[in-house]
Amino acid sequence: MNKKIIISLLIMFFSAFAFNLNASAVQATEAQTEKKEYESKTLSELIDSFYATTGINAIVNPSDDVMTSEPNAKDIRHMTTFEQTWGRIIMFILVGILFYLAIAKNFEPLLLLPIAFGGLLANIPLANMGGEHGMLGIIYNMGIANEFFPLLIFMGVGAMTDFTPLLANPKTALLGGAAQFGIFGSLVGAVAIGFSLQDASAISIIGGADGPTSIFIANRLAPEMLGAIAVAAYSYMALVPVIQPPIMKALTTEAERRIRMPKLRKVHKLEKLFLPILILMMAILVLPESTPLIGAFAFGNFLQQSGVVDRLTDTMQNSLINVVTIFLGLGVGSKLAADKFLVLDTMGIMVIGLLAFSAGTAAGVIMAKIMNKLSPADQQINPLIGAAGVSAVPMSARVVSKVGQEYDKSNILLMHAMGPNVAGVIGSAVAAGVLLSIFK
Repeated sequence: MNKKIIISLLIMFFSAFAFNLNASAVQATEAQTEKKEYESKTLSELIDSFYATTGINAIVNPSDDVMTSEPNAKDIRHMTTFEQTWGRIIMFILVGILFYLAIAKNFEPLLLLPIAFGGLLANIPLANMGGEHGMLGIIYNMGIANEFFPLLIFMGVGAMTDFTPLLANPKTALLGGAAQFGIFGSLVGAVAIGFSLQDASAISIIGGADGPTSIFIANRLAPEMLGAIAVAAYSYMALVPVIQPPIMKALTTEAERRIRMPKLRKVHKLEKLFLPILILMMAILVLPESTPLIGAFAFGNFLQQSGVVDRLTDTMQNSLINVVTIFLGLGVGSKLAADKFLVLDTMGIMVIGLLAFSAGTAAGVIMAKIMNKLSPADQQINPLIGAAGVSAVPMSARVVSKVGQEYDKSNILLMHAMGPNVAGVIGSAVAAGVLLSIFK
């Protein structure tokens, strides 16, 4: 009986195998039948055929059936004639300007170069680099669309952050809080010009000049606007040295820019060790929506302050954040494609972001001037450090120091500016948590 069962099973197995083999052969035959036979061509026809596959032809002779490069197939649409022609040319020029600012002017090249190069790749005709299966599309889906890269960036920033200036002069945290005015001011402005409250909340975070937080909240509230918001946030982070100095100088006098701040007190190691845990616990108890960002930041900082895991903190400060920066820059740059960037919504977001970032910078400087009115003469704050209240760490702090040294080369403001700068990082994460909690 057992032999009959075994023989029956073997017959069934080989029958199924033969059937599948025959089906595969039929499909192969059909594919060969459908495959277009090569036809011999003259030299002139070969040249014409080659020209038809070039980028020059794609730009000069746009086609009606060219589709956009989208990381998600459901978002694909037909490209307009303008996007295929002048749109690409405009974006090539814009990318060239970004290269110039990064290389010749040294405006945050670590951030600007990957973004600009991603924009260059995204605008190459026919290559579909930003598509679902293209290199840029894969990078975008791998860590931007799912919020993973922002959390890794926050972890690395936490490992590189020194809370000493903030702990030594806690009142500078007010400057970081004041700079968040740009976020809530832009929220009102975005609603006023027609965006829904949810979309406006996603857009407004640009005012903090915090790229990772912008990606995080946009993915939660307005995923269809994620690309435009990410491009705006990282563009303004990179252009801090261009945007902030004129605002800082317009709101301060030369005498105020020369103010020397008192030497910072020595901070005990235990203070720096307990602070990230304290910040995280406060977020857990009061604003759990902010804990993904604050948790990643606190984890990186706690390991760095512990002093017992140098290998891990070194990896977060260098290898990890460098790799993620490359991927993040290329992924954000994919949204510099003409069909995504040169549209009304994106341009509106860029304008709102610029106004919001400018407002945040101005609010920090004005808050410092108000605090000076209420402080003794020997505890005056240089109002320039208020501009560092935005979350662009450590870019805005370096800009503050550079502007201050234009008027007094011996006046080092960098450490003082790091206080509001670090407070701004936490402030933007808290603001993101507040905005997310509205829609729960």
